[in-house]
Amino acid sequence: MHSIVLKPGKEKSLLRRHPWVFSGAIAKVEGEPAAGDTVRIVGSDGSFLAQAAFSPTSQIRARIWTFDAATRIDNSFFTTRIEAAIKRRPAATARGGMRLIHGESDGLPGLIVDRYADVLVVQFLSTGTEQWRDAIADALLAGTGLADLYERSDTDVRELEGLPPRAGPLRGAPAAQVIIEEHGIRLAVDIAHGHKTGFYLDQSENRRRVRELAALQPGISALNCFCYTGGFSLNLLAGGAAHVLSIDSSGPALDIARRNIAANNLDPSRCEWLEADVFAALRELRDSGRRFNLIILDPPKFAPTPASVERAARAYKDINLLGFKLLEPGGRLVTFSCSGGVNADLFQKIVAGAAFDAGVDALIEKRLCGASDHPVRLAFPEGEYLKGLVLRRLPTT
Repeated sequence: MHSIVLKPGKEKSLLRRHPWVFSGAIAKVEGEPAAGDTVRIVGSDGSFLAQAAFSPTSQIRARIWTFDAATRIDNSFFTTRIEAAIKRRPAATARGGMRLIHGESDGLPGLIVDRYADVLVVQFLSTGTEQWRDAIADALLAGTGLADLYERSDTDVRELEGLPPRAGPLRGAPAAQVIIEEHGIRLAVDIAHGHKTGFYLDQSENRRRVRELAALQPGISALNCFCYTGGFSLNLLAGGAAHVLSIDSSGPALDIARRNIAANNLDPSRCEWLEADVFAALRELRDSGRRFNLIILDPPKFAPTPASVERAARAYKDINLLGFKLLEPGGRLVTFSCSGGVNADLFQKIVAGAAFDAGVDALIEKRLCGASDHPVRLAFPEGEYLKGLVLRRLPTT
């Protein structure tokens, strides 16, 4: 097995069980490992630290498989890890959606697996998972008892790993679109062309919370920004909102959202759909004097890398400033960031700055995070990418 020798002092993160080795921590590579090969990670004194998958082009040069020298990285390794991850989740229903494998937090860095009804959707996001693609696919079907597996390895992350994008059926004959049921609401999921693996399962529990917030103020007017296929919009309506304006730049996503309204027998007259750039639309709403009792801001990832955090901070401040301007006194703003480079403390500071510039005082009623099927390993805080705040605007005094 080839080896990566770390610089003196660079072993500390691995001793704390962090699963990444960055290129700047490496003193030398012994041998000529290919992309995805398993390598030994050793300290500057030659002591064993971990076994990892090698990535010659990424800044994350190695992703840890195991900290045990005796473990063999073979087909049975992936079978065992996948079975353990599935066992940690509650039993999936035939009609529901659930994340089954959450990358580093499940000990399988670079692997994402979501279940939608009876279809599995997988993303191979690292050279290591790419090399073991067939073994992983077989283990997933064996571990779940399902037959259909769709691949959505078409994200920008693969470019950083030197891997081309790839998408399409991997096992069986999966449908391009499936219907799931979440908290009693039917939702169409476009697994072939939708965002991520087709849907935002990480917001599952937060969608239920938004429904509960709507029920606290029956008859409210609500605004859902970056609404995608209408998950939050449907829950606002189910909670008793009188009117929901939903904005997204994707016409196909809004088409699915409209179909979701019909599939759940909700009154279409209570819905208003707007295909537009959200930033521009919010400025027009502000200028026209529109106001809302409950506003959802769930934007896409503004900071995909640490280098883009400053630009992302400006975007988050801008959108939250507009949100506060549109919020009625006593109303609630539910705002999110899914950027891993923007931690919870920074996000709160950005939102606080937006409130100050808007001349608004607000309370934090609740902090939100990803759903429970998206666990965060203690040694890997980067896994907590989704953070949110429920804010109550205080009346002017």
